[in-house]
Amino acid sequence: MIFANGKIYPSDVQNRLLDALPEQICNTRETQTLRCETVIQALDRMSRRIAAGEFTDRVADPELRRQIGFAAGRLTQEALRLKVRTELGDHWEAPHASEPFPGQPTFTVQNVPLGVILHIAAGNMDALPAWSVIEGLLTGNINILKLPQADKGLTIEFFRMLTEQTPELRDFVYIFDTPSTDIAGIRRLASLADGISVWGGDAAVSAVRQFAPVGCKLIEWGHRLSFCYISGEPPAEELTALASHILQTRQLLCSSCQVIYIDTSAQKDVLDFSEHFLPYLEAAASMHPVSDLGMAAQLTLRRRVQALESVLSGEVSERRIFQGEHTSVTACPDSQLELSELYGNVLVKPLPRQSLMRELRKSAGYLQTAGLICPAGERAKLTELLIRCGVNRVLPPGRMSDTFLGESHDGESPLRRYIRTVNLL
Repeated sequence: MIFANGKIYPSDVQNRLLDALPEQICNTRETQTLRCETVIQALDRMSRRIAAGEFTDRVADPELRRQIGFAAGRLTQEALRLKVRTELGDHWEAPHASEPFPGQPTFTVQNVPLGVILHIAAGNMDALPAWSVIEGLLTGNINILKLPQADKGLTIEFFRMLTEQTPELRDFVYIFDTPSTDIAGIRRLASLADGISVWGGDAAVSAVRQFAPVGCKLIEWGHRLSFCYISGEPPAEELTALASHILQTRQLLCSSCQVIYIDTSAQKDVLDFSEHFLPYLEAAASMHPVSDLGMAAQLTLRRRVQALESVLSGEVSERRIFQGEHTSVTACPDSQLELSELYGNVLVKPLPRQSLMRELRKSAGYLQTAGLICPAGERAKLTELLIRCGVNRVLPPGRMSDTFLGESHDGESPLRRYIRTVNLL
């Protein structure tokens, strides 16, 4: 499906709609201004409609319903005003005079929308495509969204409802279900953009760099890796919270724990912790069972193939797997930050604090969240060290995937990336 001009169209009319889009965009940019407050009021009304069940009654999955309800809380006018104020200031839309400097005339500073933003969203979070467009709307931009394949149709329905209740937004939202294999179609979308906001892994970001027009601003939100760092004897309640986080997120989020680092250089400590932590993961799995049986079966098959290949090749793995009924803990001798096998299968590695900087700097562009377990007296010192290593968030282990109103995203304020500043004399 395609959404344009406040209407839903079949996918096979994509080329016809793209033929008309350049002129429509020019007309909109020439004659219309989208004020931030208009968007805030429209989203606040949508938040109340979602809270009343007008949107979630279309969703059968209880977990997805919970996520939508949570997201709706971020669409209230109070929440949105806090986000805008934190990222852009109180009067970002109002022109203001520069500070006078001797011998230099005072000039006017004005923030304006970037123009047209193409959003290429990842499919690992159901609300992500809609939220990316919302950020573009708050900054007054025209937004073109390329839907991820995993989208369940809720994104188009959300914006259909939004633009139906607030017609002023119709010319600022276009959604295409263009598949990633349609390179020609994606190039046409990109040719219309002043900025491309891309969410995804290295391959997705690299692909966008190849077809982005010269001079187009690239706004990259690449995949990130997160870990837990443990120094000292971890309390049972902290391990319970960490295990619950791992199973609740399925380790699919950028903020999910992939590796547990132990502040040690002794492999025996890694083995002892791995064996000790497995029962916590198993208990969490009983509370948050993995519903994706296909992925679980694929993981089991991959493990068996790897074991068979090792036997046939005569290779001996230095990793030791502590296997539970539903989860596993793999004790590793190296300290490399890497993606785990997901779905309750975590890696444990040694990393003494004196090696933190040199090891984590190898992954500087991928660091996001560190869950920290340590004695209270060492928390400030270790937090500062983790920040110096490049981590953007340091949180308790059970709250690694928490989000907060007004927080940065990967160390940046997203709304600032969707505007430009002009100067007038």
